[in-house]
Amino acid sequence: MRAPRHLSHLTSPGPARGLPEESTVFGLDHFNAQPPDAAEHALLACCGSRRWARSLAGHRPYPDVAALLAAADEASYDLSPADLAEALARESAPGLPGLPLPRARSGEERQPALAGPRDSCRGSGQPDAVPARRPGVLAAHTALRAAHAAYESRFGHAFVICLDGVDPAESLDHVLAGLRTRLGHEPEKERAVVAEELRRLSRGRLARLMA
Repeated sequence: MRAPRHLSHLTSPGPARGLPEESTVFGLDHFNAQPPDAAEHALLACCGSRRWARSLAGHRPYPDVAALLAAADEASYDLSPADLAEALARESAPGLPGLPLPRARSGEERQPALAGPRDSCRGSGQPDAVPARRPGVLAAHTALRAAHAAYESRFGHAFVICLDGVDPAESLDHVLAGLRTRLGHEPEKERAVVAEELRRLSRGRLARLMA
């Protein structure tokens, strides 16, 4: 199944559930100069682990964005199971941000959106949703909901996946394939996979925050 074009921003997720939708930090110099609490608040919009945010805020100033991103990777690798659980708990269900349902026509009931944090790996500028009756769109959302429900039931947290570098036209296939494959993982293996996906999501969000 080819992904509808309105899925093109699935790769740029927004913040995690319960986290600030916007940040007052724009650019590395501003970030380096922020008080610790403000810096941590901004970082929590990238990853919901307080330890991750404290670690990055505590090692400022950074000479350049590359150094900050490298530190973010290290902080992600250092997350304990409890830290990872905290971060995943703040990812919005169904954990597939950037997937709005098609806009209903006049007189039709609008379906709830597949809400997401800022994103699983997402940014701003989402395109308008396509008409609700476009063939395959509602079926795709139904399949995603069902697969995510099964995933959440098995592993106890939202499914997260980073689609940076994935062709937008193939994003839906990629997400559905990821869900189906990962549903077959044992919990220990899935923890490793989800930790890597979260690291990539956090890195992408942070890079966009510093842009």
